[in-house]
Amino acid sequence: MKHDRSRELFEQAQTYIPGGVNSPVRAFKSVGGNPLFIKGGEGAYVIDSDDNSYVDYVGAYGPLILGHRNQSVLAALSEQLKAGLGYGATTEAEVEIAKKICKFVPSLEQVRLVTSGTEATMSAIRLARGYTRRDLIVKFEGCYHGHVDGLLVKAGSGALTLGEPDSLGVPKAYTDLTHVLTYNDIEGVKAFFKEHGERVACIIVEPIAGNMNCVPPVPGFLETLRSCCNEFGSVLIFDEVMTGFRVALGGAQSVYGVTPDLTALGKVIGGGLPVGAFGGRKDIMDHIAPNGAVYQAGTLSGSPLAVAAGLAMLDAVSAPDFYDKLSATAETMLSGMKERADAAGVPFTTNQVGGMFGCFFNKHDKVTSYADVMAGDSAAFQTYFHIMLENGVYLAPSAFEAGFVSSAHGTEEIQLTLDAAEKAFNSIT
Repeated sequence: MKHDRSRELFEQAQTYIPGGVNSPVRAFKSVGGNPLFIKGGEGAYVIDSDDNSYVDYVGAYGPLILGHRNQSVLAALSEQLKAGLGYGATTEAEVEIAKKICKFVPSLEQVRLVTSGTEATMSAIRLARGYTRRDLIVKFEGCYHGHVDGLLVKAGSGALTLGEPDSLGVPKAYTDLTHVLTYNDIEGVKAFFKEHGERVACIIVEPIAGNMNCVPPVPGFLETLRSCCNEFGSVLIFDEVMTGFRVALGGAQSVYGVTPDLTALGKVIGGGLPVGAFGGRKDIMDHIAPNGAVYQAGTLSGSPLAVAAGLAMLDAVSAPDFYDKLSATAETMLSGMKERADAAGVPFTTNQVGGMFGCFFNKHDKVTSYADVMAGDSAAFQTYFHIMLENGVYLAPSAFEAGFVSSAHGTEEIQLTLDAAEKAFNSIT
């Protein structure tokens, strides 16, 4: 494949945009080479500026669960465009999407729409601190909750890709209030709360870690977080920006049967447009302005376009068997990959929840922790990434990002992916 136009655009972009990209993980830093510039998408495919077509497993990092240019979503956007772009006032559609979100995620008694996942997690933490009148928060190594100052401590995803788990420009005073524990370490959580629990405002966790690739919780981990919060009066926040409406209609909390106090959402509820939300127990949400003294606001919150697209998306994913079919597609692909890796003698393991998956060049039978993820063979991933790309498969350019299938992925796309994977595995030494 030729990538002349993408290379030319990247050279131009570096003049006007820091690093040539508007989000660090797009820069191909960890895999080498120049990033692709995408000009379009259709169904399960993206098309780059050189007219190359790729089966897409990025899906805008999760929200495009129906694939690109879904006709129901486009029709909803077209209707809203006729009515206007935004008003700076509340709309009937905001009420409708709030109803749907609360219906599908039973832990949400009330929900507040915002503009991004980062804004959702930031606001949820502020609310938890205001509600408990405490300052300390707990997060987990390898989990990423947006570029909030107090959360950029051993973050995942883009920060890991760049080899800088902490960020410059964040005052130490902010991170002093953030305690980082080991994901899936049940005894570590218990020990920490035994010593510090009465000072903890909240735990924030990805119930399925998706920013150190895809790492599901081990049995008992989420339950331990719930019991510790119950015992010490702390607020349990599930960051379901990635997993909400992605792994199941009720999110990861419905998969594992653990109820958080607050939940952060994003991605799918905007149908591919910028959006976020946070919500939970009414007695906690009542502390948010204008009802309470915890301030949060946003001019573009509840954007009519994002809400219109989100309503169409939620209607589609609530269809019977939607998630069963999505999961089956992912299972077929991952089992085929494992067979081909084993045949080539390449250490390889996978994780999957619904249509969300992770691939690891790792000798461990199971990857359950940040340490397991970091033990993976980064050189093998780099070879794999580029051969998959050259054979028409677009993956996130980082070993620390989860992958996603959409309902637009079918037999043809899975077979193309497995054929490319066979070539990639046979090239890894």
